[in-house]
Amino acid sequence: MTVSAKQVPPPPPNVHRTDCPSRGVLEHVTSRWAVLVLAALRERPYRFSELRRHVEGVSEKMLAQTLQTLERDGFVHRDAKPVIPPRVDYSLTPIGAEVAEQVYALTRWVERRLDDVFTARESYDEARAS
Repeated sequence: MTVSAKQVPPPPPNVHRTDCPSRGVLEHVTSRWAVLVLAALRERPYRFSELRRHVEGVSEKMLAQTLQTLERDGFVHRDAKPVIPPRVDYSLTPIGAEVAEQVYALTRWVERRLDDVFTARESYDEARAS
């Protein structure tokens, strides 16, 4: 007679734990380019070249990597149309739209509070220079 070992359920997600897989997802959605891509796709679907022009400064390689990561995580849908020349559209999935709202709110907050950040930096730098 064999006694099966009692299976211990995994601990609930906790982003503060180093071994929590939520950290990887958090890194993906808060990376420099992912925030900008998600915020842009919140507006509408984009073709790759349109998205690259819209998100100024991103290289083709970084945009491709970012889109692939976001697609793998289920945030972005890649729709490749079998036409010549090839046409690929990127849009948000339902979960992607949800996370895009969150990062969009963050980008708007940063824009609104930018003057406060610059003031804080000046104060910090003046205090360190004294």
